[in-house]
Amino acid sequence: MVRRPALPGALHAAFRLGRPADIRHKSALSAVVAMAVPDAALLAAGRLDLALYTSAGALCALYGHDRPYAARARALALVVLGMTAGVGAALGAAALTRSPAVLVLVAAALAAVQKTVCDAFRTGPPGNVVLTFVSASACFVPQRAADLPLHLGLTLACGTWAWLVCMAPGLVRPHGPDRIAAARALEAAARAVRADAAAAPRARHAAWQALLRAPAQVRAHVHGALARTEPDTAPDAGRWEAWARDLRKGRALPGDAPAAPGPGALPPPPPRLRPHLPAAARVLTGAALAGWASLACGVGHPYWAVVTAASVIQANSALSWHRALQRVLGNLLGVLLFAALVPLVRTGAVAMVLVALALQAGAEALISRNYWLGTVCVTPMALLLTEFGGSHPARELVGDRWTDTLVGAATGLLACALVGNRRAADRVEAAVARVDGARAAALAVPAGADRAREAARDRLAAALVELREAADTAAGEWRRTPPGERVAHAERDGHRALASLVRGHAPGGAAAF
Repeated sequence: MVRRPALPGALHAAFRLGRPADIRHKSALSAVVAMAVPDAALLAAGRLDLALYTSAGALCALYGHDRPYAARARALALVVLGMTAGVGAALGAAALTRSPAVLVLVAAALAAVQKTVCDAFRTGPPGNVVLTFVSASACFVPQRAADLPLHLGLTLACGTWAWLVCMAPGLVRPHGPDRIAAARALEAAARAVRADAAAAPRARHAAWQALLRAPAQVRAHVHGALARTEPDTAPDAGRWEAWARDLRKGRALPGDAPAAPGPGALPPPPPRLRPHLPAAARVLTGAALAGWASLACGVGHPYWAVVTAASVIQANSALSWHRALQRVLGNLLGVLLFAALVPLVRTGAVAMVLVALALQAGAEALISRNYWLGTVCVTPMALLLTEFGGSHPARELVGDRWTDTLVGAATGLLACALVGNRRAADRVEAAVARVDGARAAALAVPAGADRAREAARDRLAAALVELREAADTAAGEWRRTPPGERVAHAERDGHRALASLVRGHAPGGAAAF
């Protein structure tokens, strides 16, 4: 059984503000540009009622900004296709039935599929939430079968435009994402070697995560000092931070630094769906219950409850509890902001579009500091999308949104309690086995096989990162405490093996561990 933190500690953990993301301006600018052009076209045509379909494609510009351009091109293409498929399924259901209960079930099923796919393929922020928001909203838009080609065409066209917007910087700085990944790895490594004993394990884990995404030149240079735990690595930290600043500013690196990075990050692990099925079951259960409860309460926008439940459910119950608190606070402040903006947005369509774009930029600028802070901007933006199709009483919109937030948060947490995650502990066992296997394979590499040694070292580091993620996920569940002693032994032995690989020799037998 997991020991829950005291409430004040839980509140502090849920609401504290973190560091802003270093590339928040990139996703914000891309999203604004991707949305502004279609919105301007709709304004000129007098068809803002089509904004849901164009926004669906434009919102794809939020994804993939931390990836090198080749990987970004593939990831964004899949996001655009996934968005179009989700909108198509939702609109098809809306054309076939007018039953709100059935449409809630369709929206919940789509949310479960989107959660599974995004987690398995590691799409990164904003994950499944944007896809679920769009598809759940589309389920409740009255639809005719004859209009489906136009609406899906708008989504696909604007998704293609978003793809072009996100790929355009590569024409100017083709290795920009690689330089940022290298800078992040150097900064994380500097924090790790300076961390005190209590913070060192987490800092080292974060550093290994960053290194695995960094180009090969940086991995080779930093691995050695990071694998050691003696204080003699502290002088390296200052150099790494200086190199990171140079990388971010596009400067040439000094002679003792690794070569300026080009492509070379490790490929992501192959997607595995099975570990994510419990979360999908939770999303399906929570989202369906939320939508049906919203209907029972007489709320006119049950898809908001569906989206809230889907967004609340995270990798484990503890994180879901935090996300529920964040969602409730952010939505409360967001509906108050919307109420304050209503007089402005109802002065005309141009004002409505400009406010929506400003809120989009604000959401991307703030959400990396804490989810609740970004939701303060996301909530009025979602309410504005309903205004594009026609004016609604502000009091009704605010009341529906707040009711759906409470219903969705409660049912999301209820789903976490009802649907157990027995696979969490199984995933830890499998991750321990992978670390043991990677360690044995790494130590079996013959001396002098430098390339094979580097590849084995990277595989072992990746296995250790995956083990720590699996253990953290299992530790946040209410049932089946993970095998902590086995995890600790596997991590200790794995890091010792990494250190010996970096020094260029294998440890002298089992006694070394």
